[in-house]
Amino acid sequence: MGEQNVEQTADEQTRRAFMKALLDEVRALEDMLDAGMIESGIRRIGAEQEMFLVDQASRPALTAMQILETIDDPRFTHELGLFNLEANLSPLELGGDCLRQLEKEADEVLGIAREKASAVGSRIALVGILPTLTREHMSLEAMVPTARYFALNEALLRLRGSNFNFAIKGIDQLSINHDNLMLEACNTSFQVHFQVGAEEFAHLYNIAQAVTGPLLASCVNSPILLGKRLWHETRIAVFEHSIDARSEAHAARGHKPRVHFGDHWIDESVIEIFKEDIARFRVVLTTEFEKDPIGMVARGEVPRLRALCLHNGTVYRWNRACYGISDNGKPHLRIENRVIPSGPTVLDEVANAAFFFGMMSRLSNSVEDIREHLNFSDVKSNFLAAAREGLRAQQVWFDDRQVTAQELILDELLPMAREGLFEAGIDERDIDRYLGVIRGRVENRRTGARWQLESLESMREEGNEHERLRALVSSMVDLSESGKPVSEWELAGFCNQQDWRDSYRHVGQFMATDLFTVRPDDIVDFAASLMEWRHVRHVPVEDDSGQLLGLVSHRQLLRLIARGNRSDEGVTVRDIMRPDPITVTPETTTVEAIRLMRDNRLSSLPVVEDGKLVGLVTEYDLIVVASRLLESYLSEDQLK
Repeated sequence: MGEQNVEQTADEQTRRAFMKALLDEVRALEDMLDAGMIESGIRRIGAEQEMFLVDQASRPALTAMQILETIDDPRFTHELGLFNLEANLSPLELGGDCLRQLEKEADEVLGIAREKASAVGSRIALVGILPTLTREHMSLEAMVPTARYFALNEALLRLRGSNFNFAIKGIDQLSINHDNLMLEACNTSFQVHFQVGAEEFAHLYNIAQAVTGPLLASCVNSPILLGKRLWHETRIAVFEHSIDARSEAHAARGHKPRVHFGDHWIDESVIEIFKEDIARFRVVLTTEFEKDPIGMVARGEVPRLRALCLHNGTVYRWNRACYGISDNGKPHLRIENRVIPSGPTVLDEVANAAFFFGMMSRLSNSVEDIREHLNFSDVKSNFLAAAREGLRAQQVWFDDRQVTAQELILDELLPMAREGLFEAGIDERDIDRYLGVIRGRVENRRTGARWQLESLESMREEGNEHERLRALVSSMVDLSESGKPVSEWELAGFCNQQDWRDSYRHVGQFMATDLFTVRPDDIVDFAASLMEWRHVRHVPVEDDSGQLLGLVSHRQLLRLIARGNRSDEGVTVRDIMRPDPITVTPETTTVEAIRLMRDNRLSSLPVVEDGKLVGLVTEYDLIVVASRLLESYLSEDQLK
């Protein structure tokens, strides 16, 4: 979650003072490294468990603050969205039964969260991106009302100078224009921490970068956003764009976004990372800081480096360098790997962590310099390919070999991770348990992402899109609570017992989005042909930017014929279309849409956002709603 006592940097004097403190703290850290003050000779692990809250209809539940009020446990905290929770797990020394202890504590906090969530009608979902999220959940009303988040939102928008715009293409394609940072709340992860010594930091950080691609390929669990099937780990693309503060000019110059993988290896020290991030990314938040960190180090005292930690918390490398102070009072360095998504189960998450720690441990002992075996451009390409395609992604490995992620993991990386965990002193039965989960998942190609996509495909003839997504999340939550790894899950089934009314409350839940449209200067025969070919009675008219200009219906074509215009030569869509039709938005209630159509004797309603066409609702869609209502009513009447 990060420091909460923060301010924006709008005041220039405050910003200069904070920048001075930031530079002093970097120098203080350099002095600590030179003096050998950083804890070494021990490796610790830890994790942060993020989760979604859903209601009984499997939609996001904005109940985080209600739940936190009932939890008297310092491990729990809020995240950005009111539908998110986070629990920080205790650090453990790497070795023995540490992985089992990590799983035990993760199960414990999930048990607490589930109990408290149930009391307010909510459940816990472990997934990288919740499939039932909609645009209404991305408003500031769904954001946790803290000074840090409002300040960060305003600061990033001020730096960017415009809305957040991006497109993601997978099986489907999604284009987003958004006016706040709540897209970040669409993502939850199981972030793992690996404490290392200062003298080995550069070596191990480069190894972390090298293994991140295949690690991600093995655990992808975020294929769906706003109903669109995108990357296997769509979270990677969404998070990068959700807080992209670059102006168009900065982006055109190739300036990095605040969420990034990096472009090069580091050479000698963690200081390189902190200096680069200060040089590249403007300060967006300030906080109170120590007045003389350099003097503190000279006196043998340990500074908290609050300015450095705050700035570091607003730059989101996928492998982040972290400074902290251990319970024993000694300062330490950690590598925080942020790519592992939440879920599908705690067992899956701890298995992912074990795979990462095992590869890190083995390569740190067996490879003197990872840079001699891999080009950084290939490592970054591995990461992006894994995010897009999961286990089918092509990966470049040692000796410039190109193999699928599935082959690389099974043939080389799992045996390597086993050796690394054994060398670290992990109990052998735990090695078998956790790496066995990875092996089962990879051999069967059943990642969380594959399970979601295959489940949706199996339900394609059932209900509408929103009902299928709700059924998917409902099954996901049930199976996650069972504790079985995702490789053993049955595909989600469509549940006819769910309250179908929850999928028809707003127009956006059932509107048609795969539309065939015409332009004003198209000939009328083209509009008529579309109606015949696609078996539709309404064709929207838009310009090249997607702006809705009008609507053509079959009635207007009949009127054209009735007036004697049996030849359409010279007649364009503009001549017969209804300009400026009555429209609704995706958030318009179904009841309001029915009223508009009845009162205005309409047979269709275009659905728009900011003037752009996003969907269409017709009288047929409402007949479906009415028929289900009548069927339900008559069925209840027969049971009386």
